[in-house]
Amino acid sequence: MFSKSLKLCAVTLGLLFSVGVVAQDYPSKPLRMIVPFPPGGVTDIVARAVAAKLAIELGQSVVVENRAGASGVIGAEAGARSPADGYTLVMGNISTLAINPVTFAKLPYDPIASFDPISMVAIQPLIVAVHPSLPVKSLSELVQYAKSQPGKLNYGTAGSSIHLAVEFFSTAAGIKMNHIPYKGSAPALTDLIGGQVQVLFDPFSSLYPFVASGKVRALAVTTDKRSATAPTLPTVAESGYANFDVSSWQGIVVPAGTPKAVIQRLNRDLVKVLSTPEMKERFAQYSAVTAASTPEQFSSYIKEENARWQKVAIDAGVKPE
Repeated sequence: MFSKSLKLCAVTLGLLFSVGVVAQDYPSKPLRMIVPFPPGGVTDIVARAVAAKLAIELGQSVVVENRAGASGVIGAEAGARSPADGYTLVMGNISTLAINPVTFAKLPYDPIASFDPISMVAIQPLIVAVHPSLPVKSLSELVQYAKSQPGKLNYGTAGSSIHLAVEFFSTAAGIKMNHIPYKGSAPALTDLIGGQVQVLFDPFSSLYPFVASGKVRALAVTTDKRSATAPTLPTVAESGYANFDVSSWQGIVVPAGTPKAVIQRLNRDLVKVLSTPEMKERFAQYSAVTAASTPEQFSSYIKEENARWQKVAIDAGVKPE
């Protein structure tokens, strides 16, 4: 019995020592941050801003690697299959960590089991916009028009998360529009401006420059509060659809099994980066707000979002493909 106790103590001390070594030596080489979307989108913009400052805190370069395709599935899978050593970060978002499980019949990763959360990073509203030729100037007028012209309006989406957000709104409003999927915001915006689609829900950072230039007309923002960048734009909830609150959000995760000491170090440095006035001002340019959290808080949020969008998909009749 005494011998077993000694062995147990030795194992415990060995584990504690190894954790201490990991914490002391990490990081000893450059890191990579996988972005599961193309360059230029909101997730890529957020990732590059964070990577540059996180590199300073860590004392090692953080290289952004775009692995786009299939609404973020390709990049998320690559991250999930990477070594759990703290040298691969994934800039996850609402699509990869919450909505893909309800829109893909077979997903090669699990948003909860495949990753260890580090921290939330940013939250940003979507804008509901229409082509200027459409005779509507408010969300209620859009709903009335859609009801009077059933099946004639086309709406574009640049990903599974936005598709489900539009279906969420359409279910609440009792309307039906035709879904036109796109591989990114740029082609969707091009077709909105050209009139091939009449309605578009897209992140503020992508859409607002075209609203400001008058090329498209904004009707509302999807968060529960108005945007400081465009305070005259009402929220969807203010427009008559209570409790409608949809955000485009990002957060960093690492492969499951990453040492706790590494997770704590990454969280500490990431929270420090997100707390700086410089980062807050940088995000504000895209009407985004920093959203630093503990790993536990981010884990709970991911689980809540998964449950929420599962219900939305069921209510909207959206089946995984």
